[in-house]
Amino acid sequence: MAAISITPRDVARELARRYSTMTHDELDLLESILVAKRYAKNEKILSEGEVCENIYWVVKGLVRQFYYKNGREVTEYMATENTICMCIESLFREQPTTLQMSALEPTVLYCLPKARLEAVAMKSVNIQILYRKILEESLILSQIRADMLRFESAIDRYRKLVKSSPQLVLRAPLLYIASYLQMTPETLSRVRTQTLLEK
Repeated sequence: MAAISITPRDVARELARRYSTMTHDELDLLESILVAKRYAKNEKILSEGEVCENIYWVVKGLVRQFYYKNGREVTEYMATENTICMCIESLFREQPTTLQMSALEPTVLYCLPKARLEAVAMKSVNIQILYRKILEESLILSQIRADMLRFESAIDRYRKLVKSSPQLVLRAPLLYIASYLQMTPETLSRVRTQTLLEK
């Protein structure tokens, strides 16, 4: 894989821009805990039974979070560039996860180790705010997804995904998109055809 062109400082600045204003010293603190990791296509990031110890920021690539139900894989979440992902229950309970995470493309992540993030948050109100806002965003996204699956038709689910995550729709395999939207690949195919005809 090519060298990472985005530095820890770049990531610290982007996180600060997105979640909380920071001083130069606070950026130094945040930068000091960031850990870069590279994954090949289809490489496992987190396996079932492991404890999730990081919040992950996707710098490059595509990450899929999934679990097994009745012997079949179910896609829980997918993340493209400039997106946070984590197994939140495992992260906070410090217990083994039932979820798995893998790279669908060659992927570069920056890890925010929870223990180190909490330690630097004790020294900085702005890092505490960043931490809280990351968790708020994760909970809100989970609620939006739950409501989408409960209340919206297949075609509205697909339209919402196209609008909110166009790169995901272009890059993720259709099988995983169908699973994420809780529909069969055949239904997804019909829905995609219908939305194309509407244009």
